[in-house]
Amino acid sequence: MKTYTAKKDDIKKDWYLIDAENRVLGRIASRVASVLRGKHKPNFTPYVDMGDNVIIINSDKVRLTGGKSLKKNYYHHSGYPGGISQTSYLEMMKKDPTFALKNAIKGMLPKNRLGRRQLLHLKIYAGDKHPHEAQKPVKLEI
Repeated sequence: MKTYTAKKDDIKKDWYLIDAENRVLGRIASRVASVLRGKHKPNFTPYVDMGDNVIIINSDKVRLTGGKSLKKNYYHHSGYPGGISQTSYLEMMKKDPTFALKNAIKGMLPKNRLGRRQLLHLKIYAGDKHPHEAQKPVKLEI
């Protein structure tokens, strides 16, 4: 018995559209990370970029459960002593409504060049408009 590995010619990339309005952040992120990796396909190969393209709209209307919207903080360090900075979730959503979703999905992908390439197949928009109608995306329910 031989192990099947997907070749570049065998890979067919589809486009999916997800509406994040009134959806929980973590549930969207885990489903999108799985689709970006290609784990939903029967011929999944871990070391090949065989995931699909994902478009997320209404990222500014995503919600957090419990009191996390008030308690959640994002940290960034400059690399210098005492160079840590902290931004709350609400401040970050005012500044960049796509950051929370992109950061959550990025954390669920592999931490190598394959993960960085798979993240390029993700398009996130704050409103309900997107410029990818020509790709005929299929609506994906979560």
